[in-house]
Amino acid sequence: MRVLLTGFEPFAGASTNPSWEVARAVAESWAGPEDVHAIQLPCVFATAPRVLAEALDAHDPDVVVALGLASGRVGVTPERVAVNLADARIADNSGAQPCDAEVVPGGPAAYFTTLPVKAAVAAVRATGLPASVSLTAGSYVCNATFYALQHATAGSRARSGFVHIPEMGDGPGQMAPDDLARAVTAVVRACLDHATDLAVVGGELS
Repeated sequence: MRVLLTGFEPFAGASTNPSWEVARAVAESWAGPEDVHAIQLPCVFATAPRVLAEALDAHDPDVVVALGLASGRVGVTPERVAVNLADARIADNSGAQPCDAEVVPGGPAAYFTTLPVKAAVAAVRATGLPASVSLTAGSYVCNATFYALQHATAGSRARSGFVHIPEMGDGPGQMAPDDLARAVTAVVRACLDHATDLAVVGGELS
């Protein structure tokens, strides 16, 4: 089994991006028999999908878990749906700031993840760390990458999706580096161990 993890380069003036730090750490410390590779994506609407597509071709993964940073969220949040919308509150790292644009012109309005997100949440919670299913990946580069990933893997054997992680640190709403790595490792293991998702309620009122 081959697993591809992705994380983003720093953006918005930050010096690091936890999504890449965690993706790299999990790939380097993976103890299972699976081949786990990590690649860094640019935080750029125009080029992130191309770099991702090149990695899919190079590694031919069975499972793809794309990671992104969601400041302000508490815990790890596997995303359930990607929408065909790029509407940026801030410019990306190339200076682009799309408004009401399609990620893939003429593509479907949305794609669901093909990862077992409820099983992933249960696996993270079993480690004692917070997690919940998210119903929106926003409309920035994270969602665009998620949508491009699902578009690229539609109809293939690869199961794929996106997971937002909180800020790295020891403050309120943050998670320590080791805890983030442990949580993402649990997500990946759940994706490998569950061919279908858990039949448990995972919706929200808002």
